[in-house]
Parts: sequence; C-alpha cells; structure tokens
Amino acid sequence: MLMGAPTKDVDPRLAKEHLMELARLTDTAGGEVVGALQQRIDAPNPRLYIGQGKAEELREHLVEREADLVIFDEELSPAQGKNLEDVLGVRVMDRPELILDIFATRARSNEARLQVELAQLEYLRPRLKRMWTHLSRTRGGIGLRGPGETQIETDRRLIGIRIAALKRKLQEVAAAREVQRLQRQGEFRVALVGYTNAGKSSLLHALSGADVFIEDRLFATLDSTTRSVELEAGYTALLTDTVGFIRKLPHHLVASFRSTLEEAREADVILHVQDASHPDRAEQEQVVEEVLEDLDLADRPQILVFNKMDAVEPDAALALQEEIRARDGSAPPALFVSAHVPETLDSLKAALLARARARMHRIHIRVPAAAGDVLAEIHRDGEMIEQTHDGAVMEVVARVPAATKGRLSGRADVEYVD
Repeated sequence: MLMGAPTKDVDPRLAKEHLMELARLTDTAGGEVVGALQQRIDAPNPRLYIGQGKAEELREHLVEREADLVIFDEELSPAQGKNLEDVLGVRVMDRPELILDIFATRARSNEARLQVELAQLEYLRPRLKRMWTHLSRTRGGIGLRGPGETQIETDRRLIGIRIAALKRKLQEVAAAREVQRLQRQGEFRVALVGYTNAGKSSLLHALSGADVFIEDRLFATLDSTTRSVELEAGYTALLTDTVGFIRKLPHHLVASFRSTLEEAREADVILHVQDASHPDRAEQEQVVEEVLEDLDLADRPQILVFNKMDAVEPDAALALQEEIRARDGSAPPALFVSAHVPETLDSLKAALLARARARMHRIHIRVPAAAGDVLAEIHRDGEMIEQTHDGAVMEVVARVPAATKGRLSGRADVEYVD
C-alpha cells in the first residue's frame, strides 16, 4: 500500500506523479501495489507524519486489501516509523529505505556493494530497535535485503565498527580508481548524468556499440560503465555512464556514491541526459541540477541532451526546442536526440568532436625526416592537419594533447615554428 503526504504548496499534478513514481520504484523492488492513498498536509505531524484520522483510514484499507507493507513517499523519522507500525499493525518503510533496498538488489560490482551497504547501515543505525523487531520474525521481502539480514544480532557498537571498516575499504577502492584515472589522463573524457531512466545506458550503447545492460526500469544500472566512442578525424571519447539521480535521493546514498561520481568531476564535459518525453521533465532537470550542486559539479562544462525525442509529438517537440533556445546565454548548449534513431546522434558526436578539438594544442614544428617516431606519436595522440617535407626536414602542423606537446618541446630535434 502506498501513502503520499505532500504539503499543500506542491502542485497537485506533481503530487500525483510523485505517487506514480513511488509505484514504479515499488515494482522495481519486486513489490505489488494493491492501492494508494494521499493526504495533503500543512506540515508533517510529529507523531505519525499524517493525521490520526488518515492513519485509521489507511489501516482499514490495509485490512480490506490484505496488504502487509506500507510505503511512504516521504522520509519518516525513526519515531514516526515506529508509531505508524504500532497504529497500522504492519511493516512501514519510507521512500529512502525503498531506494536503498533497490540499490541492494541492483549492485553488481564490489565497489557498488560496499557503497550500498554503507548507506544502508548509516540509515539503519538510528532505527535499530524497530528494525530488529521486524527482522527477528521476518525473512526476505522489500526492505529486508542486504546488510540487515546479516546484522540482526549486531548492536550499535558493532554497526559502528562495520561502518568504519566499509569506509576504509571504499578509501582503498577510491585510491585504485584514482590510479585508473591517472592512466587515462590525456584522454577526452565524458560523463553521462541524469534522472534515472532518462536513457543514459541506451545512449552509451547507441554511441559506442558496446554491450551494456539496458532495462526500462528505475535504477536499471548502478555500476559506472566506461566505453570508448569513435569520433571523426581519429578522435575518441571515453564515455562513463553514472548512477541515475532521483527526487529525494537519500543523502547517505549520495555520500556513499561520491567516489563513483568523481568520474563526472574529472570529465572534460558532462552530458546531462533528460527524458524529453516525460511529463515532469522540468522537475527532473531541477532535481539533477540540485544533486550536481550538492556534489560540487555544477560548474563543470555541460551539454544538455534531450533524449527520447522520437516519443515526443511534433508540436511538443517544437515547443520544447523554443523553450530551451529562449534561455539566457549562460545556459549550457542543448541537443535533441533519440538513442533509437541513429541519425539524430550525429549532432551529439559533432559536439563532442568540437570539445575534443578545443582541448588540443595546435603546433607547428620542423623535425628531421628520420624522426618517424615524432610522426607516429602525433598520429597516435592527436590530429595531423598538414605535413610537408623537402627531403631532409619535415614541417608539420597538428593538434596534440598538452602532454604530447610537452614531450615534443623537450626534444632537441624538434623545432617550433612561430
């Protein structure tokens, strides 16, 4: 059974969509929604979050529909959760706990599992008394997967020890990831960010041709995936697909996944992917911007990518394009594409090529004809623009990364032409 309790200043249409999103999250977690209630409130009730009368109405619906779980769209305090369970007589969980449970089932890599377990334990620690009561007599089910099942008899001190150990392991993983990033230094790096189910994985597959997991569900993928994308003129881009964002993303989860999202901080450009066909696209865009701000990524170079344009009616597509073009000059550039219509991706590849070229350094050098290794390095790392020779000396105009320019500058047989 779903329960929404938006404040009265929330647009009714958005409140309805929020409850629909909660239903999709429940489906992703493997639950079956048997009904939903909503109460618009002035402010949360300190004891039950909702009013006493609505709680009693909710209890009647639970009995009538034989539901054994209530999921709130809001974050409940430990006391509110316990009081609601006493009144309703069934297990109660909130939106953050549901999202954490989904992450527990979707995490594949060792790093993602560590991050999710840390976030779950941070969430669980102030709720130990209530959680242990349920875990002692319940097996499996939504909200009971991951570390909870293995920590039933653990007290707060042992939970603290486990959290400290997880943080140490994640620091080690972060150090290893930093080594990998250093190895990719000089490469043109692009990070895909966006609201969950905006089509980031589909775009990565369409651009790279690589096999990546795609599913039309919220949080289909958690582990960051990096693939190489061939651009024109010998340029390549390393695209990294990051975990999707969502409204009211649990702050413990954001903190735990901070190291994974470092990929976005190190990227030369961030592609903010949006589902152009979603009725609440504007709100989703705002959510992503707020998370980027929270992660200190708001100042990174961005390109807005409006995906799923094939699912947008022509008049609505024109209106969206006009709306985006009317933004002030400080707004990021925008592209309108569909991962399922290959020809629409040409503009995205062209934009990435322009960014890749912009970060390169134009050089004009003379080298001995015998210095074939210089030409090989330019072809490998950069773009040859012009090459002439008179038999003994070659004159080359090219675009190369800063590291390549530095290496060539240190060679005695390379002469720079002003």
